[in-house]
Amino acid sequence: MAHNFKQLLIWQKSMDLTDLIFLYCKDLPKEERYNLIDQMNRSSCSIPSNIAEGSGKRTKHQFAEYLSISLSSSYELETQLLISERRKYGNEESLTNALNLVTEIQKMIFTFREKVANEKTIMS
Repeated sequence: MAHNFKQLLIWQKSMDLTDLIFLYCKDLPKEERYNLIDQMNRSSCSIPSNIAEGSGKRTKHQFAEYLSISLSSSYELETQLLISERRKYGNEESLTNALNLVTEIQKMIFTFREKVANEKTIMS
């Protein structure tokens, strides 16, 4: 049974996070454009992208692997947000909102990945 990724709440929330990160990065120092800003934008885009890509795979195991990649990207993004916090970059409220949302998404992806990995059927 294939998943319509656009109907998955984890994909929807990941898209919201990507939008939030793009807005947050607009307030970061210009000298971070080719470093932290690019990294944050790429890792935030990677989260919903891997959920979507994995949903099209043939087996549950393959889908779970892409969910693992998505989860890894969320940890990468969290680290980049924490670096930004240590450097006192950006809007504090936006940073807090992004950190809270990334934590929520991590929990959701972890739980969903475990559910998918434990299903034995082939996706159609």
